[in-house]
Formats: sequence, C-alpha cells, structure tokens
Amino acid sequence: MGLRDYLEGLDEKGLLKKVDVEVSKKLEISGILKEMEPTPVMFNNVKESDFRVVGNVFCTKNVIASYFNVTPKDLIPMLSRAILESSEPEVIKNAPCQEVIEPTVDLDKIPILHHCDRDGGNYISSAVVVTKDPDYGQNLDFHRAMQFSKDKFATRIVRGRNFHTFLEKNGELEVAFCIGNTPNVLIAGATSVEIGFDELKIANALEPLNLVKAHSVDLLIPAEAEFIIEGKVILEEKHAEGPFVDLTETYDIIREEPVFEVKKITHRNDAIWQALLPGALEHKILMGMPREPTIFNKVNESGVKCLDVNVNPGGCSWLHAIVQIDKVSEEDGKKAIYGAFAGHGSCKHIFIVDKDINIYDPLSVEWAMATRFQGDTRMIIKDKEPGSSLDPSAEPGTKLTTKIGFDLTKPLVIKGKSFEIADFPKVNLDKYFTK
Repeated sequence: MGLRDYLEGLDEKGLLKKVDVEVSKKLEISGILKEMEPTPVMFNNVKESDFRVVGNVFCTKNVIASYFNVTPKDLIPMLSRAILESSEPEVIKNAPCQEVIEPTVDLDKIPILHHCDRDGGNYISSAVVVTKDPDYGQNLDFHRAMQFSKDKFATRIVRGRNFHTFLEKNGELEVAFCIGNTPNVLIAGATSVEIGFDELKIANALEPLNLVKAHSVDLLIPAEAEFIIEGKVILEEKHAEGPFVDLTETYDIIREEPVFEVKKITHRNDAIWQALLPGALEHKILMGMPREPTIFNKVNESGVKCLDVNVNPGGCSWLHAIVQIDKVSEEDGKKAIYGAFAGHGSCKHIFIVDKDINIYDPLSVEWAMATRFQGDTRMIIKDKEPGSSLDPSAEPGTKLTTKIGFDLTKPLVIKGKSFEIADFPKVNLDKYFTK
C-alpha cells in the first residue's frame, strides 16, 4: 500500500481533515498541524507551491497498529520478527515515484516547511534517506536537511551513525531523500541494525515493498514514495545548519554540516508532500517505537521475561523507557534495567514495572513509583557514560550523562502492607441511568 492509498482510506472513513483555504508553508501549516494533532490533515491550497501537503498521519501506536491490522501489543513481536526474517524487496522498472522527472532543480517549488520561528530555514524532516557504500551496500536512515538555495541543503549527519561512517570513508556519497512513505519504510529507516544490513529488507518483511533504481544515482529506492530528491552529500563542503527543533522539543544548536547538492527531483503525478512536525507526536512515535523491540529482546536475553515496552512521549520517546516484566526473582528488576540499557544505549532513565501496571498510563507508572519504590535499594545509578546527543542536559561535546534505573516492582515476599491494587465492583451503568 502506498501513502496515498492509505490516505484515501482515511478520507473514506471521514478521518482525514482537509484545509481548502490558502495556507503558507512558512509557520502556518506547522501551526495548524500542531493544534490538530493527532488528527491527520491535508492541505489542498499551499500558497507557495502547486503541491499538496499532509501531516499528522502516523501519530500514535494505535494508528500504526491499525495500518498493519494488528493490535498495539502485537507491534513489538511484529517488528522483532521483521528484523530476524528480513527479505529482499522486488525491483521493478516503472515506478510511481518517477511518473514526473523535473527538467530542472528548483527546491522553491516544493512545499518544504518552515516549522518554527527560530528555525534556520525550510526543513525536510520526513525524509528516509538511502545511500550506499561500495563494501557495505545500502543504508536507510533519517536525516534532516535545511534548504539554503534552490539546489542545496545543509544536512545534519550525526557522528557514529552508518551514514557518517560511509561519508568519512568515501568523502562524498550519492543519496536519495525519499518523502511520502508508509510505516514499513518509516519504521525501517528508524531501526538500528549492524552496519552492512539494508533496512529496506526490514520494510519488506513488514509489508511487501517494491524498489526501483533511482533516476540519476545508483541507488534502489521505494517505488511508491511521493517525492525523490537525488544528489550527493559532500563531507568537506560545509554550511551552517540550524537552529532546529529536536525530538526533545528544544532548539538544537547551529553547526557546520555537510552540503547536500541536488541533481534531480522526481515525483508522482499530483504528488503529496509528507510533513513531519519536529518534536511532535509523529516524530516521537517514529523515533521511539523501533527501539522497543531491541529493549524487549535484550531484557529477555538477560533471563527476565519481558511483557511489553513503552519508549514513551513524556521521555521524548527516546530518553525514557518503561519496561513491564513478569517478575519471578528479586534480582529480575536489576537484570531488566541492565538489559534495557543494552537494548537502547541513548536511554537515560529506565522504569521497570510489574504486569499489573499500565505502562501507557503515566499515573499508573507514577503510582508504582510512589508505592513500590525505595531509592536506597531499588535504584541503580550507572557511572557517567555517553548518552544521547538529543539530551540538552548531557555534557556538551561528549554526550556524557548519568543513567539511572528504577525498579518499581513489588517484593515477592510481603512483610507489611499489601501491594495489590484493589478492585471495585463491576456494574452495568445502563441499569441505573436512562439515556
């Protein structure tokens, strides 16, 4: 299923809001999307462009689960299987993403949004980026890109990621920024795997995917994407990039970042630009959710039965993880903490809870901390180590941070008051109130 097929389904169900009055790509569209989240919105009349814009499409786990026809509880096992059982996508010759091949490059014609007033410029924030190394093969990742001319961006390349490794090794890389994707491609792009593993195989395992050879670069790209922006990223050619709103909803600093020089733009007929609000719900869910299966697997590998994981929006869907376990030993909480940190190295705080705690309800988790936690025996404070570059409180430059694990599970042997949650009687209210 392509993005527009999914949008047509939403429209038929009355779930897609439409804005037909003229709106601007500078500050106005982003403001509407933020006010409307998590409701999907289509903008049919963009002041600066002939193309439509859609946003808030995949803001919650429930929405993503419904796309795959599963329940939210099924997502972690499904993602884990997709990583283990990845498969080669089919390569085709004629693809929707190449229905139109623009004769010249003019980024001003595309509705690349200016999201917030202090942003350094118009930003691509929803692109899944394909690149390739002669030895390792293709790589899929997310990279933001700030437009500074009609044919160039400054693109943020985080040190340590596979893209950065490829770029340092080769000096420059052919790239394809793919915009307008479905959750299988978006999730695969946010998944961390060993270098040399093509994440498009994960996307294909989640839902069958067709690829096509890009028009001007030697890369295989998702055939159903709405826009493909092709070119090369040059390591030694730098341009100021930023400020930009991070996943933490705070402004990132200005840096000198590599230049992305655009060679060719292809797109579908009547293409739809997919917006992704930085720091908002959709950004958070697409970043955090792919880390849940890696935490889940590592906790299980530690010898503790993991039931569910929530890399929750309150923790910026990156810095916190709530892990639900089936506790059978007093050491399980501690083991689960270390397993969770092994599964997500950027995480700062881990919360381990019992199976009777709702990990999607912050009040339930806080209740567990209030009633089942003692800091002197149930808290693990790790020595300072590198955390996330997204954390504003981490040490600048080194990313050094203090990581803490909180064991919020109840003791197996009760020595005082009960830890059980009291149940109230269940009644049928229709019996007592008239409609």
